[in-house]
Amino acid sequence: MKKVVKFGGSSLASAEQFKKVSDIIRADESRKFVVPSAPGKRFPDDIKVTDMLYNCYRTASEGKSIKDSVEKIKARYNEIINGLGLDLSLDYEFEVLEKNFIDQIGVDYAASRGEYLNGIIMANYLGYEFVDAATVIFFNDDGTFNASLTNEILSKKLESVERAVVPGFYGAKKNGEVKTFSRGGSDVTGSIVAKAIKADLYENWTDVSGFLVADPRIVNNPQVITTITYKELRELSYMGATVLHEDAIFPVRKEGIPINIRNTNAPQDEGTMIVESTCKKTPNIITGIAGKKGFTAVNIEKDMMNSEIGFGRKVLSAFEENGISFEHTPSGIDTMTIFVHQTEFEEKEQLVMSAIHKYASPDSIELETDLALIAVVGRGMKSNRGTAAKIFEALAKANINIKMIDQGSSELNIIIGVRNEDFENAIKSIYNIFVK
Repeated sequence: MKKVVKFGGSSLASAEQFKKVSDIIRADESRKFVVPSAPGKRFPDDIKVTDMLYNCYRTASEGKSIKDSVEKIKARYNEIINGLGLDLSLDYEFEVLEKNFIDQIGVDYAASRGEYLNGIIMANYLGYEFVDAATVIFFNDDGTFNASLTNEILSKKLESVERAVVPGFYGAKKNGEVKTFSRGGSDVTGSIVAKAIKADLYENWTDVSGFLVADPRIVNNPQVITTITYKELRELSYMGATVLHEDAIFPVRKEGIPINIRNTNAPQDEGTMIVESTCKKTPNIITGIAGKKGFTAVNIEKDMMNSEIGFGRKVLSAFEENGISFEHTPSGIDTMTIFVHQTEFEEKEQLVMSAIHKYASPDSIELETDLALIAVVGRGMKSNRGTAAKIFEALAKANINIKMIDQGSSELNIIIGVRNEDFENAIKSIYNIFVK
């Protein structure tokens, strides 16, 4: 059995955390490939190493001395090295780093050094081979990820390696220029490595014991989701659940490799298993609840709209030509509503409204602002009647007015629109009626 294990920044923030990680890896012989993040916060007011690197690079771009900044970053790593009792020096690596920062070779290079240096320490501590991600993970010239070349080179490299550490978050273009994924991209690297070695399981270790049914900042001590499908996860991630980088799903999903979200600080917890499909029933009908604030509803009315061919296309083209994506488009016989991100829409609202009048000649357009969207997600909704009715009941009891409800044909999720001010109470009410 082969497992890829990825550890987040909080799991590798100190020597003490490194020791926990080492114990986890050594407890299972199948944990052969390790993907580390950069050191995260050691305490609430601490600064993540990646942020320190960004700040240091910015200082260099202003032509100021970065010696003090580099020394502070170096001290973070030396604290880990000394705490682990390693005979390891990163002096040369920091000499190269300082020169490249002064030469301004790229902000992505700067950001990547956190994972790169942590990878060197991790490989040294475990006795694993260090594989620089820049030599095996590739991006195209336009900055997009080159999945086919990466899989070819990475698979070939790891075939000849029994145990390896591959730093997360970055790779390189063909010319050697370092390129990073978006923030949180170490999750993606773990998924890419899992695909390349055809892993049996991808373990993603973080500081929580899996996905929760709802945001713990809103619902007190919510239940852990034991099993979730990729489709359910996609819906929840899109609507704000952020335990796992959503792009990390795709490489392993195509290979049918499950992901296990685990807690470094509570390794006895089983966490959440993310799978392609499952016959396991959800205990609460719904799997999870997630949402976002800050939407505007563009309400369009026109008599006999339903009989006008191409009306929807004309309306949506007004958003497209102004570079605005839409979230949902619930409609009636003579009405159509477009939900958009408020901050994105505000700058171009008059241009969009003018274009709608030009292309579709509506009777009226009204805007409703400060709305929130909540996704109630669950494969169990297919086989249970009355899910929407329960949601209506919960929100009515809480005196919350529903501005929109939309259910996809897959019956996997129901989207509810409420006012921003009702967002937290709505999530609590839905959670309480479904979760026992």
